[in-house]
Amino acid sequence: MPHMGSEPGVGWHWIIEMSKYFELWVLVHKEPIDDIEVYVQEKKFDRQIHFIYFDIPFNSLFFKNGKFRWVRTYYYIWIALSNKIVKQVMQENDIHIFHNLTFGNAIWPVSKYGQKHFFVWGPIGGVETVSSEYSRYYGIKGQIIEWGRRHIVAFLHLQPDFRRRCKNADLILCKTNAMLDAIPMRDRHKAVVFTDVAVDEKTIENNIDVQDSKNEILNLITVGRLDCWRGIDLLIESLNLVKKELPLFNLSIIGDGMDRPRLEKLITTYNLDSNIKILGNVSLREYQQLMKQCDVVVNSCLKEGAVTVSFDSMSNHKSLICIDSGGFTRYFSDGSAIVLSQNNSRSELIGLLKEAILRLSSKDIRQKIANKGYGNLPKFTWQKKGEEIYNIIIQRYNSKKA
Repeated sequence: MPHMGSEPGVGWHWIIEMSKYFELWVLVHKEPIDDIEVYVQEKKFDRQIHFIYFDIPFNSLFFKNGKFRWVRTYYYIWIALSNKIVKQVMQENDIHIFHNLTFGNAIWPVSKYGQKHFFVWGPIGGVETVSSEYSRYYGIKGQIIEWGRRHIVAFLHLQPDFRRRCKNADLILCKTNAMLDAIPMRDRHKAVVFTDVAVDEKTIENNIDVQDSKNEILNLITVGRLDCWRGIDLLIESLNLVKKELPLFNLSIIGDGMDRPRLEKLITTYNLDSNIKILGNVSLREYQQLMKQCDVVVNSCLKEGAVTVSFDSMSNHKSLICIDSGGFTRYFSDGSAIVLSQNNSRSELIGLLKEAILRLSSKDIRQKIANKGYGNLPKFTWQKKGEEIYNIIIQRYNSKKA
């Protein structure tokens, strides 16, 4: 949605970029209607983008104190009830291309009517899992969630609805190599690895003078919902080792979630309370300010996550440490970030994180990496992403018609 970061902001960027090439009918729920309508009128998008708003009965049950809850349940009901609207809008406006972009989870359903037309699916993911090598250190709830996810993914190829979506899709955009591998072999020729995030040109312009901090204390930042698979426990344990060689550092953790109590306990156990602060959820403006003030951005996710933050590190002229997820991290494999392989034991990966942080305690080294990332930005703008989106869709569409 307008003026938002993370996933809602990514979806909004896709809409804006696609509207440069296509006339769009966008089906969304009613919650952000005021923001959307004001923004569209201000930017004169109303001729290219037609918004259709739909909410399910008892919609208020899913919103509490301005927050969206029970998202999966809401989505399943919303897809089922909105199918007739998809049919009506497509028939009345002679629409031939149906694109399912919402949430990007391959396990979740898609409009049955939309799938009968030229069907673009994704970018999708949701099949990436965390091995027991890492998940056995989680709390009971986290272990159960990861165990369940591994079993769902293991048998996904037997799930009729998933197989049907793969068969019906004309173009499948996969966030990661793991998603590509999960597509049945008969349909894999329609799939391509295609990251869903890019860099806002305005952010690049605003951050042209951002430089490394003058502080002798190494300031690190990590951002994302505090789920177990975010790997923040690995980062905390690595910083426990770092402190023996580099006592002057701070880590700001932006985000909140179910794993927060375990992380707070871990911080206290290692006597890192003076070095590590969990800030909870912050406004977009606060996030942008904290990003500018830090020296190093760390994305310790064990599967695709914090993608927007990783690209933000480039535009803010900051060096990045991340764990290879088999997706967006391929864009940083040229030395524009330190990318750590997951093909290690947990203790080995913690050691690699420690070495990476100590390496970036050198201002010269982190500036060199940041400069390389910043230099790559023109290749990753939303304008470039929009061109890629248009080209891949229109090429597949024309080849099917031929």
